Amino acid sequence: MEREEQRRLFEAYSDDVFRLAYSYLGSAQDAEDVCQTVFLRLAEGRTGPRPGKEKQWLLTCAANASKDLLRSFWRRNVGELSEDVPAAREDGELYRAVMSLPPKYRAVIHLYYYEGIGQREIGEILRISQTAVQTRMSRARAMLRKELSDDPGEIQKDDGAGGPQR
Repeated sequence: MEREEQRRLFEAYSDDVFRLAYSYLGSAQDAEDVCQTVFLRLAEGRTGPRPGKEKQWLLTCAANASKDLLRSFWRRNVGELSEDVPAAREDGELYRAVMSLPPKYRAVIHLYYYEGIGQREIGEILRISQTAVQTRMSRARAMLRKELSDDPGEIQKDDGAGGPQR
């Protein structure tokens, strides 16, 4: 892959890669490391995206690198620093609730709602079945409803259309 094409992909998708890594890791520094790792893999050129599948390939690499970092000895045995990442859509109670979800639920919610990726493609990116994506989304929505509800008796079962019924 030529340098100009690599630059174009970086400019087009680096924010998406960063946001996905951040949704997994909850740390801007770790997300930057993952973003750098992903684009270094692209530059090395041992494997690369098929034409038209660049975003999916980059997000798959980001998800895998994030999972690797979560499993690493260093990550499991070092405390986290609190930090604020300024961005317009990262404000508010809903975003904080999403970021409090466990990583596997946070990732599907982030990809679906923040990146606008469909369930089938999320399954391909995260290398899980579409049924697993649907299950994780349903559980994540239930956790979010519970977290954000003022009246626990008010919540009803998920309608499967992307939001709670009231």
